[in-house]
Amino acid sequence: MNSQTIVFKSQPRIKAVSSICGTKESEGIIGKYAETVLSDDMFGEETYEKAERKMLTNVIEGAIKNGGLKRRDVGVLVLGDLLDQIISSSFAAREFDIPFLGVYGACSTMAEALAVSAAFLDGGHFESTVAATGSHFASAERQYRYPLELGCIRPPQAQWTVTGAGAALLSREGDGPRVTGATLGKVVDFGVTDVNNMGAAMAPAAADTLLAHFRETRKSPEDYDLIVTGDLGALGSRILKDLTWEKGVDISHNHTDCGEIVYKVIEDEYQGGSGAGCSALVLCSYLYEKMKRKELKRVLFTATGALLSTVSSGQGESIPCIAHCVSLEA
Repeated sequence: MNSQTIVFKSQPRIKAVSSICGTKESEGIIGKYAETVLSDDMFGEETYEKAERKMLTNVIEGAIKNGGLKRRDVGVLVLGDLLDQIISSSFAAREFDIPFLGVYGACSTMAEALAVSAAFLDGGHFESTVAATGSHFASAERQYRYPLELGCIRPPQAQWTVTGAGAALLSREGDGPRVTGATLGKVVDFGVTDVNNMGAAMAPAAADTLLAHFRETRKSPEDYDLIVTGDLGALGSRILKDLTWEKGVDISHNHTDCGEIVYKVIEDEYQGGSGAGCSALVLCSYLYEKMKRKELKRVLFTATGALLSTVSSGQGESIPCIAHCVSLEA
Protein backbone atom coordinates (compact mmCIF):
# COMPACT_ATOMS: atom_id res chain seq x y z
CA MET A 1 0.00 0.00 0.00
CA ASN A 2 1.35 3.41 -0.95
CA SER A 3 2.13 5.86 1.82
CA GLN A 4 0.37 9.22 1.88
CA THR A 5 3.36 10.81 3.60
CA ILE A 6 6.44 12.32 1.98
CA VAL A 7 9.59 12.95 4.01
CA PHE A 8 11.72 15.79 2.63
CA LYS A 9 15.31 14.72 3.22
CA SER A 10 16.79 18.14 2.43
CA GLN A 11 14.21 19.90 4.61
CA PRO A 12 13.62 23.04 2.50
CA ARG A 13 13.38 26.31 4.42
CA ILE A 14 10.67 28.93 4.45
CA LYS A 15 13.19 31.69 3.89
CA ALA A 16 10.79 34.62 3.91
CA VAL A 17 7.08 35.41 3.89
CA SER A 18 4.76 38.26 3.03
CA SER A 19 1.16 38.80 4.09
CA ILE A 20 -1.68 41.24 3.57
CA CYS A 21 -5.04 41.46 5.31
CA GLY A 22 -8.28 43.41 5.02
CA THR A 23 -9.72 45.92 7.41
CA LYS A 24 -11.92 43.42 9.28
CA GLU A 25 -9.08 40.94 9.69
CA SER A 26 -6.75 43.63 11.06
CA GLU A 27 -8.99 44.14 14.09
CA GLY A 28 -7.87 40.84 15.62
CA ILE A 29 -4.49 39.39 16.48
CA ILE A 30 -3.52 39.11 12.81
CA GLY A 31 -3.38 42.90 12.55
CA LYS A 32 -0.29 42.82 14.78
CA TYR A 33 1.55 40.38 12.53
CA ALA A 34 0.45 41.05 8.93
CA GLU A 35 3.02 42.89 6.84
CA THR A 36 0.42 45.02 5.07
CA VAL A 37 -3.00 46.09 6.36
CA LEU A 38 -5.51 47.47 3.88
CA SER A 39 -7.33 50.67 4.73
CA ASP A 40 -9.86 49.89 1.99
CA ASP A 41 -10.85 46.37 0.92
CA MET A 42 -11.11 47.58 -2.68
CA PHE A 43 -7.32 48.16 -2.55
CA GLY A 44 -7.65 51.03 -4.99
CA GLU A 45 -9.26 48.83 -7.66
CA GLU A 46 -12.67 49.02 -9.33
CA THR A 47 -13.73 45.42 -8.60
CA TYR A 48 -13.26 42.95 -5.76
CA GLU A 49 -11.72 40.43 -8.13
CA LYS A 50 -9.05 42.91 -9.22
CA ALA A 51 -8.38 43.72 -5.57
CA GLU A 52 -7.87 40.01 -4.83
CA ARG A 53 -5.42 39.69 -7.72
CA LYS A 54 -3.53 42.78 -6.54
CA MET A 55 -3.24 41.34 -3.02
CA LEU A 56 -1.74 38.13 -4.39
CA THR A 57 0.68 40.03 -6.62
CA ASN A 58 1.69 42.14 -3.64
CA VAL A 59 2.58 39.23 -1.36
CA ILE A 60 4.46 37.32 -4.08
CA GLU A 61 6.63 40.36 -4.74
CA GLY A 62 6.97 40.94 -1.00
CA ALA A 63 8.16 37.42 -0.22
CA ILE A 64 10.79 37.54 -2.96
CA LYS A 65 12.02 40.94 -1.76
CA ASN A 66 11.99 39.94 1.92
CA GLY A 67 14.13 36.92 1.03
CA GLY A 68 16.72 39.13 -0.60
CA LEU A 69 16.16 37.59 -4.04
CA LYS A 70 15.29 38.83 -7.50
CA ARG A 71 12.45 37.52 -9.61
CA ARG A 72 14.92 35.68 -11.84
CA ASP A 73 16.11 33.67 -8.81
CA VAL A 74 12.70 31.98 -8.34
CA GLY A 75 12.26 28.71 -10.21
CA VAL A 76 8.48 28.43 -10.10
CA LEU A 77 5.38 30.06 -8.64
CA VAL A 78 2.91 27.59 -7.10
CA LEU A 79 -0.31 29.56 -6.65
CA GLY A 80 -4.02 29.03 -6.12
CA ASP A 81 -7.23 30.78 -5.11
CA LEU A 82 -11.00 30.26 -4.99
CA LEU A 83 -12.23 32.00 -8.11
CA ASP A 84 -13.29 30.19 -11.28
CA GLN A 85 -10.26 29.01 -13.27
CA ILE A 86 -8.06 30.40 -10.44
CA ILE A 87 -7.91 33.73 -12.25
CA SER A 88 -6.38 35.60 -9.33
CA SER A 89 -3.35 33.30 -9.50
CA SER A 90 -2.91 33.17 -13.26
CA PHE A 91 -3.47 36.89 -13.68
CA ALA A 92 -0.96 37.59 -10.91
CA ALA A 93 1.57 35.19 -12.44
CA ARG A 94 1.52 37.04 -15.77
CA GLU A 95 3.22 39.97 -14.00
CA PHE A 96 6.34 38.01 -13.04
CA ASP A 97 7.82 36.18 -16.05
CA ILE A 98 8.39 33.13 -13.81
CA PRO A 99 7.20 29.58 -14.55
CA PHE A 100 3.78 29.03 -12.99
CA LEU A 101 1.83 26.08 -11.64
CA GLY A 102 -1.77 26.70 -10.68
CA VAL A 103 -3.10 24.46 -7.90
CA TYR A 104 -6.58 24.17 -6.44
CA GLY A 105 -7.70 22.65 -3.18
CA ALA A 106 -10.20 25.29 -2.07
CA CYS A 107 -9.20 26.38 1.46
CA SER A 108 -6.52 23.65 1.57
CA THR A 109 -4.61 25.28 -1.29
CA MET A 110 -1.79 26.78 0.81
CA ALA A 111 -0.82 23.38 2.24
CA GLU A 112 -0.94 21.89 -1.26
CA ALA A 113 1.22 24.70 -2.63
CA LEU A 114 3.75 24.24 0.18
CA ALA A 115 3.92 20.47 -0.38
CA VAL A 116 4.42 20.83 -4.14
CA SER A 117 7.04 23.54 -3.67
CA ALA A 118 8.96 21.53 -1.08
CA ALA A 119 8.89 18.44 -3.33
CA PHE A 120 10.45 20.41 -6.20
CA LEU A 121 13.18 21.72 -3.92
CA ASP A 122 13.81 18.38 -2.24
CA GLY A 123 14.18 16.80 -5.67
CA GLY A 124 16.85 19.32 -6.62
CA HIS A 125 14.84 20.82 -9.46
CA PHE A 126 14.90 24.42 -8.22
CA GLU A 127 16.82 26.52 -5.72
CA SER A 128 13.83 28.66 -4.70
CA THR A 129 10.06 28.62 -5.16
CA VAL A 130 7.11 30.72 -4.03
CA ALA A 131 3.92 29.21 -2.62
CA ALA A 132 0.99 31.62 -2.26
CA THR A 133 -2.78 31.81 -2.00
CA GLY A 134 -5.38 34.46 -1.31
CA SER A 135 -9.09 35.17 -1.07
CA HIS A 136 -11.46 38.11 -0.76
CA PHE A 137 -14.72 38.10 1.18
CA ALA A 138 -16.73 39.92 -1.48
CA SER A 139 -15.47 37.96 -4.49
CA ALA A 140 -16.04 34.61 -2.76
CA GLU A 141 -19.52 35.56 -1.55
CA ARG A 142 -20.49 36.62 -5.05
CA GLN A 143 -19.27 33.36 -6.55
CA TYR A 144 -20.36 30.80 -3.97
CA ARG A 145 -23.39 32.28 -2.23
CA TYR A 146 -25.34 35.48 -2.81
CA PRO A 147 -24.71 38.99 -4.11
CA LEU A 148 -23.86 41.24 -1.17
CA GLU A 149 -26.59 43.65 -2.28
CA LEU A 150 -29.26 41.13 -1.27
CA GLY A 151 -28.32 41.50 2.39
CA CYS A 152 -29.02 37.84 3.13
CA ILE A 153 -29.02 36.75 6.77
CA ARG A 154 -26.15 34.39 7.53
CA PRO A 155 -27.01 31.19 9.45
CA PRO A 156 -25.18 30.49 12.74
CA GLN A 157 -23.11 27.67 11.24
CA ALA A 158 -21.59 29.95 8.58
CA GLN A 159 -18.01 31.19 8.40
CA TRP A 160 -16.68 34.48 7.10
CA THR A 161 -14.41 34.39 4.04
CA VAL A 162 -11.14 36.11 4.88
CA THR A 163 -9.87 39.04 2.83
CA GLY A 164 -6.18 38.30 2.84
CA ALA A 165 -3.24 36.64 1.14
CA GLY A 166 0.04 35.03 2.12
CA ALA A 167 3.16 34.02 0.23
CA ALA A 168 6.11 31.90 1.36
CA LEU A 169 9.51 31.91 -0.33
CA LEU A 170 11.01 28.43 -0.01
CA SER A 171 14.69 27.70 -0.59
CA ARG A 172 16.94 24.66 -0.37
CA GLU A 173 19.26 26.49 2.01
CA GLY A 174 19.12 29.37 4.47
CA ASP A 175 17.32 30.30 7.64
CA GLY A 176 13.67 29.92 8.54
CA PRO A 177 11.32 27.10 9.51
CA ARG A 178 12.10 23.77 7.85
CA VAL A 179 9.51 21.86 5.84
CA THR A 180 10.19 18.31 7.01
CA GLY A 181 7.33 16.41 5.42
CA ALA A 182 3.82 16.34 4.02
CA THR A 183 0.87 13.99 4.27
CA LEU A 184 -1.37 14.21 1.22
CA GLY A 185 -5.08 13.81 1.85
CA LYS A 186 -7.78 11.77 0.18
CA VAL A 187 -11.15 13.12 -0.90
CA VAL A 188 -13.64 12.41 1.89
CA ASP A 189 -17.40 12.97 1.67
CA PHE A 190 -19.68 12.43 4.67
CA GLY A 191 -22.78 13.53 2.78
CA VAL A 192 -23.04 17.12 4.09
CA THR A 193 -25.05 19.28 1.66
CA ASP A 194 -25.31 22.55 3.58
CA VAL A 195 -23.06 25.01 1.71
CA ASN A 196 -22.95 27.24 4.77
CA ASN A 197 -21.66 24.49 7.06
CA MET A 198 -18.10 24.14 5.80
CA GLY A 199 -16.74 23.06 9.18
CA ALA A 200 -18.94 19.98 9.42
CA ALA A 201 -18.19 19.07 5.81
CA MET A 202 -14.39 19.38 6.12
CA ALA A 203 -13.79 17.96 9.61
CA PRO A 204 -13.91 14.29 8.46
CA ALA A 205 -11.27 15.00 5.79
CA ALA A 206 -9.05 16.68 8.39
CA ALA A 207 -9.44 13.71 10.72
CA ASP A 208 -8.65 11.24 7.94
CA THR A 209 -5.42 13.00 6.98
CA LEU A 210 -4.27 13.63 10.55
CA LEU A 211 -4.83 9.99 11.49
CA ALA A 212 -2.89 8.90 8.40
CA HIS A 213 -0.06 11.25 9.36
CA PHE A 214 0.23 9.93 12.90
CA ARG A 215 -0.04 6.33 11.73
CA GLU A 216 2.56 6.59 8.97
CA THR A 217 5.08 8.78 10.78
CA ARG A 218 4.61 6.95 14.11
CA LYS A 219 4.25 10.31 15.79
CA SER A 220 1.63 11.47 18.23
CA PRO A 221 -0.04 14.83 18.87
CA GLU A 222 2.42 15.34 21.75
CA ASP A 223 5.27 15.58 19.22
CA TYR A 224 3.93 18.96 18.08
CA ASP A 225 3.69 22.26 19.88
CA LEU A 226 0.69 23.11 17.73
CA ILE A 227 -1.62 21.25 15.38
CA VAL A 228 -3.32 23.96 13.35
CA THR A 229 -6.11 23.30 10.89
CA GLY A 230 -7.60 25.71 8.40
CA ASP A 231 -10.33 26.47 8.05
CA LEU A 232 -12.78 24.47 10.08
CA GLY A 233 -13.92 27.31 12.30
CA ALA A 234 -15.20 26.78 15.84
CA LEU A 235 -17.83 24.16 15.03
CA GLY A 236 -15.63 22.15 12.67
CA SER A 237 -12.81 22.15 15.21
CA ARG A 238 -15.07 20.59 17.85
CA ILE A 239 -16.20 17.94 15.37
CA LEU A 240 -12.58 17.18 14.42
CA LYS A 241 -11.58 16.66 18.05
CA ASP A 242 -14.48 14.24 18.53
CA LEU A 243 -13.63 12.30 15.36
CA THR A 244 -9.95 11.83 16.25
CA TRP A 245 -10.76 11.05 19.89
CA GLU A 246 -13.07 8.25 18.73
CA LYS A 247 -10.03 6.73 16.99
CA GLY A 248 -7.88 6.98 20.10
CA VAL A 249 -6.04 10.18 19.19
CA ASP A 250 -6.51 13.19 21.46
CA ILE A 251 -5.57 16.53 19.88
CA SER A 252 -7.60 18.68 22.25
CA HIS A 253 -4.63 20.05 24.23
CA ASN A 254 -2.64 21.51 21.32
CA HIS A 255 -5.06 22.04 18.45
CA THR A 256 -6.42 25.31 17.12
CA ASP A 257 -7.82 26.47 13.80
CA CYS A 258 -6.80 29.34 11.52
CA GLY A 259 -10.46 30.30 11.30
CA GLU A 260 -10.52 30.73 15.07
CA ILE A 261 -7.28 32.73 15.17
CA VAL A 262 -8.02 35.25 12.46
CA TYR A 263 -10.92 37.22 13.95
CA LYS A 264 -11.08 39.09 17.23
CA VAL A 265 -14.30 37.67 18.66
CA ILE A 266 -15.60 34.36 17.30
CA GLU A 267 -19.12 35.01 18.58
CA ASP A 268 -19.41 38.07 16.36
CA GLU A 269 -18.10 36.27 13.30
CA TYR A 270 -20.26 33.15 13.53
CA GLN A 271 -17.88 30.18 13.30
CA GLY A 272 -14.78 32.21 12.37
CA GLY A 273 -12.79 32.61 9.19
CA SER A 274 -12.55 30.57 5.99
CA GLY A 275 -11.25 30.99 2.47
CA ALA A 276 -7.98 30.11 0.76
CA GLY A 277 -6.46 33.30 2.15
CA CYS A 278 -7.26 32.41 5.77
CA SER A 279 -4.67 29.69 6.41
CA ALA A 280 -2.15 31.43 4.11
CA LEU A 281 -2.51 34.68 6.03
CA VAL A 282 -2.21 33.03 9.44
CA LEU A 283 0.80 30.93 8.36
CA CYS A 284 2.66 33.79 6.72
CA SER A 285 2.19 36.22 9.60
CA TYR A 286 1.30 34.84 13.03
CA LEU A 287 2.69 31.29 12.80
CA TYR A 288 5.85 32.27 10.93
CA GLU A 289 6.74 34.89 13.53
CA LYS A 290 6.05 32.47 16.39
CA MET A 291 8.39 29.92 14.79
CA LYS A 292 11.10 32.47 14.01
CA ARG A 293 11.08 33.47 17.68
CA LYS A 294 11.18 29.78 18.70
CA GLU A 295 7.92 30.21 20.61
CA LEU A 296 6.67 27.34 18.45
CA LYS A 297 9.23 24.72 17.41
CA ARG A 298 7.11 22.02 15.77
CA VAL A 299 3.90 22.82 13.93
CA LEU A 300 1.63 20.51 11.96
CA PHE A 301 -0.07 22.78 9.43
CA THR A 302 -3.21 21.03 8.15
CA ALA A 303 -5.26 23.05 5.69
CA THR A 304 -8.71 21.80 4.69
CA GLY A 305 -10.83 22.46 1.62
CA ALA A 306 -14.43 21.95 0.51
CA LEU A 307 -14.37 20.94 -3.16
CA LEU A 308 -17.82 22.18 -4.11
CA SER A 309 -19.07 24.53 -6.78
CA THR A 310 -22.29 26.43 -7.26
CA VAL A 311 -23.18 24.03 -10.06
CA SER A 312 -22.64 20.87 -7.99
CA SER A 313 -24.54 22.31 -5.03
CA GLY A 314 -27.38 23.45 -7.27
CA GLN A 315 -27.66 19.90 -8.62
CA GLY A 316 -28.04 18.50 -5.11
CA GLU A 317 -24.55 17.05 -4.73
CA SER A 318 -22.96 16.62 -1.33
CA ILE A 319 -19.66 18.31 -0.54
CA PRO A 320 -16.43 16.31 -1.09
CA CYS A 321 -13.53 17.61 1.00
CA ILE A 322 -9.75 17.35 1.26
CA ALA A 323 -7.02 18.07 3.81
CA HIS A 324 -3.22 18.12 3.51
CA CYS A 325 -0.68 18.18 6.35
CA VAL A 326 2.70 19.91 6.17
CA SER A 327 5.08 19.46 9.11
CA LEU A 328 7.22 22.49 10.02
CA GLU A 329 10.14 22.69 12.44
CA ALA A 330 11.93 25.78 13.72
